[in-house]
Amino acid sequence: MSTTLFDLNGRTALVTGSARGIGYCLAEGLGAAGAAVIVNGRQAAAVEDAVARLRDRGINAHGSVFDVADEAAVAAAFQAFDRQGLEIDVLVNNAGIQHRQPMLELDVKDWQRVIDTNLTAAFLVGREAARRMVARGRGGKIVNIGSLTSEAARATVAPYTVAKGGIKMLSRAMAAEWAQFNIQANSIGPGYILTDMNTALVNNPQFDAWVKASNPSQRWGKPEELVGTAVYLASAASDYVNGQIIYVDGGWLAVL
Repeated sequence: MSTTLFDLNGRTALVTGSARGIGYCLAEGLGAAGAAVIVNGRQAAAVEDAVARLRDRGINAHGSVFDVADEAAVAAAFQAFDRQGLEIDVLVNNAGIQHRQPMLELDVKDWQRVIDTNLTAAFLVGREAARRMVARGRGGKIVNIGSLTSEAARATVAPYTVAKGGIKMLSRAMAAEWAQFNIQANSIGPGYILTDMNTALVNNPQFDAWVKASNPSQRWGKPEELVGTAVYLASAASDYVNGQIIYVDGGWLAVL
């Protein structure tokens, strides 16, 4: 099999929420596969630092500071890309937040904040990217980051579960409307990954033991273990894969 199937040279990838964590790891992985990458976050200093670290690795990196849940800010960011001649070939909708609280105690503002950041933002950024992909006439790739909770619920994370279930179906909706324009929209569903967002869970002995006992791999995943799937979904290797979700979970969903 030709390695050019997975070659991202000549492509530009925007990864939202990529100043740290999984997003940074995905940006680094796409860059290592040849893509120019655009780092996104809400804090300018963090974005600048991430860009500098990527450039130190020899990756062609740019920064873009905007709130993915703010429709006007998203539109302005893409207008800036247009002015700079940055044409997004690959979009990774990674930005996300968590809020852990029983539903009986959950305030609607916290519900809405999670839905806006984890789901609505993927629509807003995806719409702007797709408009340009359609206009250019050469298609593109959209990779939405879901979760195990795209498939299975867990107590105390209702808004996150609903948002990530929505991500799976958003990818299918994107495929239904945009496949005709040679746009492939798919999702990755990470399992329990060692990230800043999960620090409290990793440090909880009971939860840590549960993760390891319930997973056939008997361990947490690492952010870099998501890179191969992201490169696959961003490359020509997946040109006839559309509307799917690939779980990278160590086998967690395969067992009872």
